[in-house]
Amino acid sequence: MKTESIRNFCIIAHIDHGKSTLADRLLEMTHTLTKRDMKDQVLDDMELERERGITIKSHPIRMHYSHSDGKEYIFNLIDTPGHVDFSYEVSRSLAACEGALLLVDASQGVEAQTVSNAYLALENNLAIIPVINKVDLPNAQMEEVTQQIQELIGCERDEIISISAKTGEGIDKIFQSIIERIHPPENNIDNPTRALIFDSVYDNYKGAIPYVRVFDGIIKPGMTASFFSHGFTYEITEVGYFVLKQVPQPQLRSGEVGYVLANVRDIGHIEAGETLTVKQKISDTPLPGYKKMKPMVYSGLYPADTEDYDQLRRALEKLRLNDASFTFEPETSEALGFGFRCGYLGLLHMEVIQERLEREFELSLVTTSPNVRYKLDLKSGENIEVDTPANMPPQGEIEVIYEPFVSAEIITPKDYICLLYTSDAADE
Repeated sequence: MKTESIRNFCIIAHIDHGKSTLADRLLEMTHTLTKRDMKDQVLDDMELERERGITIKSHPIRMHYSHSDGKEYIFNLIDTPGHVDFSYEVSRSLAACEGALLLVDASQGVEAQTVSNAYLALENNLAIIPVINKVDLPNAQMEEVTQQIQELIGCERDEIISISAKTGEGIDKIFQSIIERIHPPENNIDNPTRALIFDSVYDNYKGAIPYVRVFDGIIKPGMTASFFSHGFTYEITEVGYFVLKQVPQPQLRSGEVGYVLANVRDIGHIEAGETLTVKQKISDTPLPGYKKMKPMVYSGLYPADTEDYDQLRRALEKLRLNDASFTFEPETSEALGFGFRCGYLGLLHMEVIQERLEREFELSLVTTSPNVRYKLDLKSGENIEVDTPANMPPQGEIEVIYEPFVSAEIITPKDYICLLYTSDAADE
């Protein structure tokens, strides 16, 4: 299919505004899955996601859409998390797309992560399609929410689509808007190959599997994969796209989203945000925008059985391949023995990582209380960072302790701003 018929987009929203339900309807109405395969939150394939009712991982899937004018289109959807602790997942998904559906709950309105995700999309120069969901609720505040969206992204009232993802009302308008308002990817098939690794998983039989968005050139079996962060190369054995499961294809070309099998056994050789190229048509310039995330919360992870230390290390390596936003390094505790100091983006992120380790790798863990990282100026003139109380120097050696703080921006309608005057100020 021609590049002009491809649309790459994601769904962004605050948590619990209906992203997964909307994804269900899109899959249902494009007949991507059979009725037997369909279920609620079909893209949330982790047991933990379904239990908590939240999206933790981004999920790519390919849909074929037949338009009323007779044209066929390919929609590559990347469903994204809504909680701020998984914002790194959102940022990588946005980098792989040309457009985004900005979903807002009609009863709750624009919330914190709605604003954050909208700004991320604008920074990535994405076409934003504003959508108001849950219009069938009796407490829907259509006028107020419409005004909030207009103030947030500066759109016109008639650009906002009103839907009910639960009942399917208005979903057909979304398909039309995706075709008309999201630009197709550029056709750079003749350029040196460059593909963004926006996610990856580990398979015990196939090794590390990068999920990619191809921006330039083509990738096909028999080519030799190369990465910018290291000098190792791998022969590509299979490429394809996603329809819940991996579907092999002869090639991935400029504009497409899919996966690459290259029998990568060293997990550290695949990193989210990295650029993949091929020796047969190698590029000397990586794709822009890659950056490492800075952890905000730290805690210690120790195996309940000291003999499980190596198993915990391997589990952390595999999990980090699937979630590049957390870090870990070995540490030793006099009370708990050998373990790891882990960094997370927030408390929910920490809880999810711990639960995934226990469920997916059948580990029994002991965790320490979470804390933040401090900077210290010592009287000796040395400057150090401390992320655990055990490493805090004696008080007599410390000159100054710097603790982290947040520079926050509060966005609120002017009707909710009031000025407080003291009696002294009133007299003046």
